[in-house]
Amino acid sequence: MDDLLSASLHWTTRGIEVAGILVIVAGTIAAGFHYLREQRRPNLVPSAYHRLRSSLGRSILLGLELLVAADIINTVAIEPTLESLAVLAGIVLIRTFLSLSLEVEIEGRWPWQQAQGKDAFGKDGEKAG
Repeated sequence: MDDLLSASLHWTTRGIEVAGILVIVAGTIAAGFHYLREQRRPNLVPSAYHRLRSSLGRSILLGLELLVAADIINTVAIEPTLESLAVLAGIVLIRTFLSLSLEVEIEGRWPWQQAQGKDAFGKDGEKAG
């Protein structure tokens, strides 16, 4: 029974890793396609580069989240050793830094700062209470 569980967890983590990679690759292709399409429309060219970077950043962020989830499952469920936990901590630290950097690039502000003109729930208008 342990071998079956271990094998299923192994394939689950591999599937999540592949999904993360596919999200990054598909997002890159889609962002590039939209950028090239916008280059044909002169009224969209000035902001096309910003939208390209934003789309790329979002796909990388989502892909990184999936890869971190796979690493957590792999470390906690498959290889629960202190060494693998230390490796996971390093991976999560690096990916968190990358995610934070990408978030600042995409949004132009720190994640804990509210968007201008939006309340804590992302709605336009004044904060209640």
